[in-house]
Amino acid sequence: MGRAEERRARQRGGRRTAPRRSSGTPSVGAGDGAAGATPGGRAAARRAAARPAKARKSGIRALFTWKKILGTFFAVCLLGIGAFIVLYLMVDIPQGNAVAQRESNVYKYSDGSVLARDGQVNRESVSLDQVPKDVQHCFVAAENKTFYHDSGVDLKGTARGLLNTLRGRGTQGGSTITQQYVKNYYLDQNQTVTRKLKELVISLKVDQKYTKDQILAGYINTSYYGRGAYGIQAAAQAYYRVDARKLTVEQGAYLAALLQAPSQYDWAVASTTGKQLVKARWNYVLDNMVKQNWLDAGKRRTMTFPVPKDPRGTPGLEGQKGYLIDLANKQLEQKLMKDEGISQSQAEAEVVGRGWTITLNIDKKKQAALEKAVKAQLTSKLDPKRRKVDGDVQAGAVSVDPKTGKIVALYGGQDYFKHYTSNATRTDFQPASTFKPVILAAALESGARTQDGLPINANTIYDGTSGRQVVDHGSKVGFGPPNEDDRDYGPITVQTAMNQSVNSVFAQMGVDVGMQKVMSTAGDLGMDTKGMQAVPAQTLGSMGASPLEMAGIYATFDNHGKKVTPTIVAKAEGKSRSVTMADAIGDQVISRQAADTVTSVLTGVVDDGTARTSVAANAARDGQQVAGKTGTSDENRSAWFTGYTPDLVTSVGLFGEQPQPPYRHVSLTGATGLLPPPGRVNGGGYPAQIWAAYTFGVTDRAEFELDTNQGAAVQPPASQSPSQSPSQSPSKSASSSPPPSKSPSQSPPKSPSQSPSNSPSQSPSQSPSRTPSGGPSIENPLNPGGRQQLDSRQPAQ
Repeated sequence: MGRAEERRARQRGGRRTAPRRSSGTPSVGAGDGAAGATPGGRAAARRAAARPAKARKSGIRALFTWKKILGTFFAVCLLGIGAFIVLYLMVDIPQGNAVAQRESNVYKYSDGSVLARDGQVNRESVSLDQVPKDVQHCFVAAENKTFYHDSGVDLKGTARGLLNTLRGRGTQGGSTITQQYVKNYYLDQNQTVTRKLKELVISLKVDQKYTKDQILAGYINTSYYGRGAYGIQAAAQAYYRVDARKLTVEQGAYLAALLQAPSQYDWAVASTTGKQLVKARWNYVLDNMVKQNWLDAGKRRTMTFPVPKDPRGTPGLEGQKGYLIDLANKQLEQKLMKDEGISQSQAEAEVVGRGWTITLNIDKKKQAALEKAVKAQLTSKLDPKRRKVDGDVQAGAVSVDPKTGKIVALYGGQDYFKHYTSNATRTDFQPASTFKPVILAAALESGARTQDGLPINANTIYDGTSGRQVVDHGSKVGFGPPNEDDRDYGPITVQTAMNQSVNSVFAQMGVDVGMQKVMSTAGDLGMDTKGMQAVPAQTLGSMGASPLEMAGIYATFDNHGKKVTPTIVAKAEGKSRSVTMADAIGDQVISRQAADTVTSVLTGVVDDGTARTSVAANAARDGQQVAGKTGTSDENRSAWFTGYTPDLVTSVGLFGEQPQPPYRHVSLTGATGLLPPPGRVNGGGYPAQIWAAYTFGVTDRAEFELDTNQGAAVQPPASQSPSQSPSQSPSKSASSSPPPSKSPSQSPPKSPSQSPSNSPSQSPSQSPSRTPSGGPSIENPLNPGGRQQLDSRQPAQ
């Protein structure tokens, strides 16, 4: 071997020995090494021997080499591709099941007797040539801009959906119009890997077999639009009273927007947030059409939102039935969304007309008693032909068992056909002073103190001067709400301030506690506080709330601080599955002592305060122990009484609303014509009368089991005489204990606001608490949202 070859051998690490010479070539230096080895070979061998032996790879490293990893990866990919090919060959396009799956639901009372059937499904198919081209584009712009040139599937979205399903998250991945049509017409909404794979395969085959127009026609004819309407023809009639062929672009964009959340986006029942969301979705659809060159930009700028018409009644849902069924459907849909990870629109499609048997918690006897009480105490006295304001009166009520969370009775309005919006669940009216117990609960739970460092409890003395500016660490915050009739109470206890609903006291208390803590406590108790500002004006209950929410909050007080989420559905059974609702009783959200102290204080409102005439003095009371709070909002637009016994919580609200679009909030003053001038409807009047007529007829005598040493239920409420001059410091007190003077609530003075009368037969001089102060609504500088409606006439309720 020459030098060059030896050098190459060394460069290769000396692993190859020099080749043996042929037998005819004499060896050189024989005897100095192994026979046949060259001197260069021997040197290389010595160097190789001198190097340490290379360590062998460990077992794990030998197992996970790059070659093996890549090989395994490609093998898995090949197996996956092979499996998909097999699946593709095995799965055919099934027969459509959209019509077969539409069956009437059956709704039952808690005793098993039938409440209602939801009627036949409203569905009518139309050919695509009966839908204007621009309206067709609305749906493509809303759901799947690439529809006309994609393969029918969104691989990234489907992969994301599969991954989420495997992880148990259940959230939706993206899907095309073709995939949505396949789910609607060929499959179901179950979130399983098998169903998603079938959806993928069938979507690919449908895209190959049918034209895009055929797929789009199938999609818009099988989708659910709300109001019991399946398909664009039924939706066009339900929302605009026209056939699909006469839909405008604006109307088509609204129907396309509806598919994301039909019930939430239904203009007739949508909350303020819901209306904002559907308008944003409507704009999104039209803007996408401009981007796709399907709509002229100039024409787009001239378009205005097409407000839908009110819904028509569905046979079988008259009276209160429609309100009960609507809430039951919504709660079942929310449960399916949580359990199965489906979207809201999918959940609605899974509930409406799917052959469910849904048993409600509604007690048949209590439901009848609540309806009877509303009629006897209110609606029988209304005569819209004689008094225009009587046509503006809307009543809502929810009754809950605090130990189980069951909604045992509900009143949504005079008739589901006449007033589609449920007054029991609407959240667009102020709860007014019924929010004050939440402020007290926040103070007790957080151990809050006054500006002078004294603990806040039922006996703490505050300055009840009307219009007194709220102070925060020595600085005025620019907020000083007046009391009823601008009355000054002077130094009074928290107990008396609650009895007489003194605004100035609770405005200061809210700042003492901290409005963030107040709103946080409200959320813990069950109020939907999302988007609400933590400003002092909220101490007057200036946010929106429903009787359902207020019943839940007070039920949590009644349940000693354990969260109560009012539930109307007992169980739901389908053909192939059943749904068990979550436990309506949750965790301890405020301490028992705090909750029981609030209850104790609220018994004073009934026995010595604004609810005394209608509730405490009611002949049917028979010694029943009651806690509760009245509320009357700014300009008398709403009036409330939310009260409870140890076994039943009921919230009653009266709302002033114009009966015709745009359904503005209006005053209730003058309703029934039976109240002394000016005829103001107070929370201690008709709402409390309805509450008492219902509650005392369905409950037995019981006493609260309270773990507290505060409040009217365990000690006589006491305060300084209102005639005393107000203290200079709003919450200053030498002691948190009440002074020895006689309590006004024990021996009320002649002042009418101390004991407002709600009997229509009484003279005006006996009930001047109904006389508004006449002051205008107050601009709240702390609320950047603009004009804040403050209740200058609210506190006496």
